[in-house]
Amino acid sequence: MLVTNRDKLPVMSVSGEVWHPKARAEGRANVDGEVIWLPGTGGITYNAKIGDSCIGWVADHLEPGVTARHKDESQNNAFTIFSCIGNEATVKSGDAKGGKGIVTGKHGGCEHLIIHFPQDILEKLDTGDKITVKSTGQGMKLLDYPQIMLRNVSPDLLDKMNIQEQPNGVIKVGAAKIIPADIMGSGLGMVGTAQGDYDITMFCEETIQQYGLNDLRFGDIVAIKNADTRYGRSYKKGACTIGVIIHGNSVTPGHGPGVTTLITSHLPLIEPFLDDGANLAEYFIR
Repeated sequence: MLVTNRDKLPVMSVSGEVWHPKARAEGRANVDGEVIWLPGTGGITYNAKIGDSCIGWVADHLEPGVTARHKDESQNNAFTIFSCIGNEATVKSGDAKGGKGIVTGKHGGCEHLIIHFPQDILEKLDTGDKITVKSTGQGMKLLDYPQIMLRNVSPDLLDKMNIQEQPNGVIKVGAAKIIPADIMGSGLGMVGTAQGDYDITMFCEETIQQYGLNDLRFGDIVAIKNADTRYGRSYKKGACTIGVIIHGNSVTPGHGPGVTTLITSHLPLIEPFLDDGANLAEYFIR
């Protein structure tokens, strides 16, 4: 059993509100230079949820479920940093007041928190409705593995993940996909992996087929080999990052499905293995 410091983690309320989508009047240029207008970040997405494909939507950076944010930047930092994947979220105003959901993602750049709610709650929610997250998990440590770092993972999620301790000081972690760091794009070099994500580029069909990325899903737990995301995001041989798919594919060069860090080490201490059940929907709603 993994030994952690979870008994010392504070459980705190952080709050935001359902955030309206934004759009660029000039549109976006895709990888071929065509200007297009597509829905993407923000709002309430009724028909895309964790467990669903994150590929093939007529959208750009689609966020499944509910997007939430705080209007004040510093308070939004607290909302997005202290909330962890798997934390409980509660609607505090409007027709859906009292509805329960779970945090499923952190989207960098726009600094959105992404939350899954059941369909009946989604239908009652509206822009501006207040959401409070019972935040806990940031700062959690694996006490027997000081060189392996946890980021953005709640104690509830850690308990549900397929993690197997090995006698040589290595942990094996089940992942829906194992991805090379070579194809990671937007978000590289950014400092501060306690919020946000970085993207899997999906513009090479041969690579997509090689790694089986056509059936990538929202909420998939993925492993990125040779990726060190302890403090920033960079390439390092032997490193490994375990993350979660938080938004959909993109037409924008250098972008694609987003990955928020959960577990990482700059040393060869994480061995991923394929596990079809490694998805937030399997852990929390099925």
